[in-house]
Order: sequence, then structure tokens, then C-alpha cells
Amino acid sequence: MSPAAGPATKAVKATVPREAASRSAAIKKPARREAEGLAARLPPLLIAALRVAATVEQGVHGRRRIGTGDAFWQFRQYQPGEPATRIDWRQSAKSDRLFLRETEWAAAQSVWFWRDASASMDWHSAPGLPRKRERAEVLTLALASLLLRAGERVALLGGDLPPSASRATVERMAIELDAADSAGAASLPPARPLPRHAQLVLMGDFLSPLPAIEAALRPHAERGVKGHLLMVSDPAEESLPFLGRVRFEGLESEGELLLSRVESVHDAYVERYNLHRDGLNALVRGLGWTIAQTRTDRPAEPGLLALYRQIAETGL
Repeated sequence: MSPAAGPATKAVKATVPREAASRSAAIKKPARREAEGLAARLPPLLIAALRVAATVEQGVHGRRRIGTGDAFWQFRQYQPGEPATRIDWRQSAKSDRLFLRETEWAAAQSVWFWRDASASMDWHSAPGLPRKRERAEVLTLALASLLLRAGERVALLGGDLPPSASRATVERMAIELDAADSAGAASLPPARPLPRHAQLVLMGDFLSPLPAIEAALRPHAERGVKGHLLMVSDPAEESLPFLGRVRFEGLESEGELLLSRVESVHDAYVERYNLHRDGLNALVRGLGWTIAQTRTDRPAEPGLLALYRQIAETGL
């Protein structure tokens, strides 16, 4: 798909020089080697996230929880280290696994995170800029850290761990995020059921067609889930600054396109991109959700602050 056609599907990226379609996956040999590899990469990600969180925390205040409830929501599998007193022995007796009984309040008072790990997020237009995935992961961990300090429970949508208010949750989230492989990763969040009145934070470039985005978001909104989107973009995606003969390569099987004078499609591309972004804003607000934006050539703190304030305003 050409740049002039715009980002109704995943944006086609310029390869000058040619960019690899995906970041290297975590070592998939013995578990010990994988753990060592993850540990070696984890500190910079966490350090960046905590630095951003610390900067933003100076301008925000903690939030108080509201009352409790005990309406049943679901059974979930017991995780090592959780109190044995929470095990539902009747449900556990039906299988060879242990289950906990979760209430509606305990689940609804949680904030669930998802960030786009697809190949288009592993791209930047200049070596000095972070990849979109890196920005999304830093902000995911920074926002989770802020919410944990405010006493909230956080979890990754589709992750292996249940919502938790433990400070160690950020480290476990960082390991899960870093281990995820972009190969075959979906561009939109999975259709995982969340309890009514939960909060869902989604970070990605959201360059999929608007009908596909709506189909992914509406089921959550109709259940009463409060959603917050952060659109992560590279500056070149907004302005198409390339000149002359440029070959574009789709990172998600869109094919290739060679333009002899890329500047000839500049105005049409920018118009289409702006229409897509405006349509996304209208779609999200029409669901009663919020949306903020961040660009990888600008500081991460404003995007994080906007997200945090939007979550605070909607309340739990």
C-alpha cells in the first residue's frame, strides 16, 4: 500500500536504509539462558520507565479507592505465593488444579494494560529516535508504577499474572513485555473479557482500519469497561519528509512500493493520515473513552501525564 493511500491499514515504512521487520526475540534455548538474557536487557527499560514516572509524579496526587463489594466474577487459577485462605476448595476439587474465587470489586478495581507488539511498532525513521514499541513499553511500565504507588492493582491484558498491587508487579510486567516476540503479534488488543467498570489502557500506533479498531474496542465499552488509548507515532509518519526516489516496505506483509518522486504524494498522504487520526479520535470519544498522543521525537512525560490525568478524572 502506498503512502498516498494513507494509514487505513498498517503504515508502509521507508527503508533508507532498509529496516529489519522485527526486533530480535528473547533467547529461546534453556530457561536459565533466557532469564539471563532478559535480566541483561531489563534494567534500562525499568530505569527509563521509573525516571519518567518520577518526573510525572511530582505533578499529580494519589487517588483513593472507593468502597468494596463481594459480587462473584470468576474463578482463576491459584498462583504460587498467594494466601491459601483464598482458595475455593469446592471448585478446586473438580480438577487437579487450585482455583481462587474472584469478586467483581477485586477485578473491577484493576487497570489492565496492552501495548501493540506487532512489527510496525519495531520501527523508527532515524537512528536517534526510539522505536515506537520502546516508547509504548516505557510508558506502560511508568504508568503502572504510578498507579501502584496510588494503591491500584495492575495487570497485562492477556498476560499470565492476575492483577496485583505489589511493587514487584512492574518488574514482572517488564519481563513479560521484553519476552514478547513481534512475529505474528496482533495489531489490536485480544478479545479477553474484563469485568464491568474495569479500566483498560491501550498503547499502539492504531494504524489499522477504523472499522477493525471499532470492532476490537466496542465489546469492552458495551460491557462498561473504561478505556484509555495512547497513540504512539514516529514524526515521519505524520509528515512524510522523504525526497526523491524511495522504496517503501510493508512490515506486515503489505508488499513494497517504489516511488521515483515521493514528494509528489506528500500532500495526499498527510491529508489521509490526518483524516485517520481525526476519525480515531471521534471513534474513541464516541465510545465514552479517552485518547492521548505521543511522538517519539518528543519527551515521554507529557503523554504519560495526559493518560494519568484522564484515568484520575474517570475515577474507579
